[in-house]
Amino acid sequence: MEAWATYRTTSAADWPTRRLIQAKGDSRVSVVLPARNEEATVGAIVATIREHLMDRVPLVDELIVVDSRSTDRTTAVARAAGAEVVSQDAMTRGLPRLTGKGDALWAGLAAAEGDVVAFVDADLRDFRPHFVTGLLGPLLTDPSVDFVKGFYHRPLVSGSGVEADGGGRVTELMARPMLNLFWPELAGFVQPLAGEYAGRRDVLARVPFVSGYGVETAMLIDLLELVGLDALAQVDLGERKHRHQDTAALGRMSAQIMLTAWSRLQRRGWADPEVLPTALLTQFRRGGSDALPNLDREIVVSDVAVAERPPLAQLQHQLPRRQVAAA
Repeated sequence: MEAWATYRTTSAADWPTRRLIQAKGDSRVSVVLPARNEEATVGAIVATIREHLMDRVPLVDELIVVDSRSTDRTTAVARAAGAEVVSQDAMTRGLPRLTGKGDALWAGLAAAEGDVVAFVDADLRDFRPHFVTGLLGPLLTDPSVDFVKGFYHRPLVSGSGVEADGGGRVTELMARPMLNLFWPELAGFVQPLAGEYAGRRDVLARVPFVSGYGVETAMLIDLLELVGLDALAQVDLGERKHRHQDTAALGRMSAQIMLTAWSRLQRRGWADPEVLPTALLTQFRRGGSDALPNLDREIVVSDVAVAERPPLAQLQHQLPRRQVAAA
């Protein structure tokens, strides 16, 4: 793990834009942002990429926002800032309807035409171009790299102050111990659940996409088996600021990641393929009109089941032509 981390870890500062322009050659680069109700942040991200990496220099060829059934002005804001907006449902028309981030990512990959595709979350604040250039660096300069994962410091702001690395609670409490236990080859990834990553399109098209919050976990595990650890890399992107979810939401996220890991354990024969774990998560909410008298809490049951889109390469011929989302 230490040898891999030393060999395959770089910093965004190692990849100045001018160097990437020279290394790009004839390759095409797409940037995809999955977005659901992100009108407050998506415009600034799109505008930054458009200005610094498309208008000033021809590094990014295609900038796509995938509208994941937003009910706010995400589509209009993204388009006004300079992105092409496609609908998750339009890109998956004719296929089973799935929900969650992973399906939006799959739709974005289906829409993208670049040889290299970078994914960036749409809820980032204080976004800077190096979030994209850092991810692209190893891919454009080293043909032996197929996938690059970002990592960063994630400050957690609360009423008592700022904890410099307080974000990433699901990573530290659940995902990292689980990966170390079953997939120790991946232990060197600082942020295995990071939403910023990039890969070669032909490689990404050969792995399935889990529909919910297990997509990043599944992608790392599946790529490890497909291309091997040496084809995976990571890059330090500095500091990441974004919206944090409450503890109950993190619990549901953790459950989806655990279900995703279970499916991979079954495929490797490490878990009984006949055993289907429950996809219902019981949580407790303090107070409320339905609080039980002896608990002073409501019982909240959530369906955290995850599904998968098969690898894009298997379904490419079934997909509709790319359709731009209506305003």
